[in-house]
Amino acid sequence: MMHRGGFALVLLAGMSQELPAAEDHLSDQQQLGRRLYEQSCGVCHTRPTLVAGLYGPELSQISAGGREDAMRGVITNGTPRMPAFKYTYDATQIAAIASYLMTLAPGHQDVTPPQR
Repeated sequence: MMHRGGFALVLLAGMSQELPAAEDHLSDQQQLGRRLYEQSCGVCHTRPTLVAGLYGPELSQISAGGREDAMRGVITNGTPRMPAFKYTYDATQIAAIASYLMTLAPGHQDVTPPQR
């Protein structure tokens, strides 16, 4: 039993060191965008488990034709299947989300099947 607890602590310690490193390349604006994306957008646009599908499309730097201004417009005004966030976030926060999306490579949520 003690062995499993030690392994979990080592795993958590390693993960806590990786999280800040993942944001090292992001500007302050993009870090804000990442937090807001995870809070409001991730529920539909992030794969919840390796075997689950997405409710909405994967978002990346090529979303909305790769145009950051178009991304801001979609986030602000929504679409028939997506709510508008103009009443939730101000223009600076919406710009931060779009800026973060511009850092995501297409296919970043692709799942590689396990090798047998």
